[in-house]
Amino acid sequence: MARVLFNGANLLSTQSHFALNVIAVACAVALATIPSLAQAKTINVASPDKHINISLTDDNGRPEYQVKFNDNIVINPSKLGLVFQQLGELGTDFNIKHVTNSNVDQTWQQPWGEREKIRDHYNRVVATLSNGKIDFDIEFKAFNDGIGFRYLVPKQTGLANTPKLDITDELTEFAIPDPQHTTAWWIPGRGWNRYEYLYRTTSLDKIDRAHTPMTFRTADGVHLSIHEAALTDYAAMVLNQGRDGILRADLTPWSDGIRVKTQPGFSTPWRTIQIAKDAPGLLNSDLILNLNEPNKLGDVSWVQPGKYVGIWWGMHLNENTWGSGPKHGATTSETKRYMDFAAQYGFDGVLVEGWNEGWDGSWFDNGDVFSFTKAYPDFDIDEITQYGHSKNVRLIGHHETSGSVTNYRNQMSDAYDLYQKHGVTQVKTGYVADGGDIKRVDENGIVRHEWHDGQFMVNEYLHSVTEAAKRGISINTHEPIKDTGLRRTYPNWIAREGARGQEFNAWGSPPNTPEHTAILPYTRMLAGPMDFTPGIFNLAPEGLDAVNRVKTTLTKQLALYVVLYSPIQMAADLPRNYVQRLDAFQFIQDVPTDWSDSIALAGEIGDYVAFARKQRGAEDWYLGALTDEDSRKLTLKLDFLTQGKRYQAEIYRDGDKADWLTNPYDYVIETKIVTANDAMTLNLAASGGTAIRFKAL
Repeated sequence: MARVLFNGANLLSTQSHFALNVIAVACAVALATIPSLAQAKTINVASPDKHINISLTDDNGRPEYQVKFNDNIVINPSKLGLVFQQLGELGTDFNIKHVTNSNVDQTWQQPWGEREKIRDHYNRVVATLSNGKIDFDIEFKAFNDGIGFRYLVPKQTGLANTPKLDITDELTEFAIPDPQHTTAWWIPGRGWNRYEYLYRTTSLDKIDRAHTPMTFRTADGVHLSIHEAALTDYAAMVLNQGRDGILRADLTPWSDGIRVKTQPGFSTPWRTIQIAKDAPGLLNSDLILNLNEPNKLGDVSWVQPGKYVGIWWGMHLNENTWGSGPKHGATTSETKRYMDFAAQYGFDGVLVEGWNEGWDGSWFDNGDVFSFTKAYPDFDIDEITQYGHSKNVRLIGHHETSGSVTNYRNQMSDAYDLYQKHGVTQVKTGYVADGGDIKRVDENGIVRHEWHDGQFMVNEYLHSVTEAAKRGISINTHEPIKDTGLRRTYPNWIAREGARGQEFNAWGSPPNTPEHTAILPYTRMLAGPMDFTPGIFNLAPEGLDAVNRVKTTLTKQLALYVVLYSPIQMAADLPRNYVQRLDAFQFIQDVPTDWSDSIALAGEIGDYVAFARKQRGAEDWYLGALTDEDSRKLTLKLDFLTQGKRYQAEIYRDGDKADWLTNPYDYVIETKIVTANDAMTLNLAASGGTAIRFKAL
């Protein structure tokens, strides 16, 4: 139990069911009261290691903050504040009234994740600002890997006659020095649309509107990423650029134009800035998770990481259809065939898409036709789940809403009850809809169209997760609201999509580029696990010269299982393609999805990345390294291995003539004995990769 001194009083902050091993909590309070609201005040808070320093001031008649890293400014003085329909602006003409400081150092445990134990170590300052009538708070936390800040509007006498508050704007800015010489990696946030874009690499001044996480590198090599944490009951934030280098929060609106509908006593999500001296430093950060609340679900031992196969890729290749008919993929016989394959090769689940009525016709444009309890006649869920039980292979459920969320909500309880009855413990949900085409029916029966990232959908996605939790079901959300670390609070939110995945290689225009998976770790993956669906072995089903093909070597597909973290990894290709290359398929069979530790070893954004991860509950380590369109040589120290132990390195690497464009299937499998004192040189082909299992001896 962590004990935190706050405002002169002892508050007991009980950690989650998984909290453990409080390393040390040294808390100190510095309470400063300003006698006159007109008196300018500047306060500072530094990270525990003193490398990051935040200053907050009201010197210009409004709150502004600045951030330094190693004594150099990385965020210029930037505005803060909120605008309400009922109150006007909370910001201008507000002054710092009093300040509270504290610090915390504790460790908590993830039930599953990239690492088992996470240190939560920060210095904190809360500044109360007032105009003499209304107060609001700005809270900052400074960690060694970045900062988080948020607004809090408490219940108070000045708001006694204001039962509701409508936010019309958020004034938060991130002012970046020297934007012309700062490189940014970003996807467009135009129209607050979904996230399935190829990343752009430009100077910062070329950004218009960008989704977060948005990552950039300053001229002197400092790496930063702007995002948000703990997004609940609020609108998601995109970043708009006005004057060069001034990125401003832009909240996704409701259909009536209001940004957030709330009431006194609320807090916003955390605005986050991860800061590191190099690119791997961003990957080794736990900032987003630490800014989320502990687990609220209690015992979540029923949330099970694992690997699965699925009736999925065949539809993207047009070998099968989601709807009924002679090419229907989701049949009883086909599902049993996949279950046989899963049982033979050690997979614990089979995802089945297209089993339920509603896929025929223009389902993309009419989500109201879906039933989530009625199966097509050629899919017998009773027979299938009984068969799977006999094979120790579970059915993984699927619900596609096509953005008709009222239709889905009306059936949700019955749909989840059906899955619970049949022992289905994981469900993939889909919200395929463009931009503001999320369809809801309001309390008056009027159809409204909302954005994926608006407050309404933020709450709708979370509703599905909490309803699933009541039945012991985990959710893998596709076309989701972006991840903001809520898997800590709701550990059954086990994965999300939220980026361009593997399916774009089957039909995308264009397909994913070779650099795409060398950018994802430093951008999208900073938010949390992604269901990318790696493991394609038939890389060019229409031939090497076809437009639509997978632009990697085969061993880069193996490396993705280590580089792109997810607790539920799919072997995404058709079973027949694995049977043809069982030697390489062995790595997919062996690689776990739950880790006790993860370490980014090397990398540069958009060029290459190398990760080492230790299997939870075992002594084996795994390494994944991949590159963009350029071949390269990496020399990596193996000092992450346990000193004094010997390991058999089972290496899956590109062959000497491998090249994604002309020779993607050239690979070599070899073994050698290594220790923590060794180093390995990896030769990565163009858009190639290396995957290694270090088997403890």
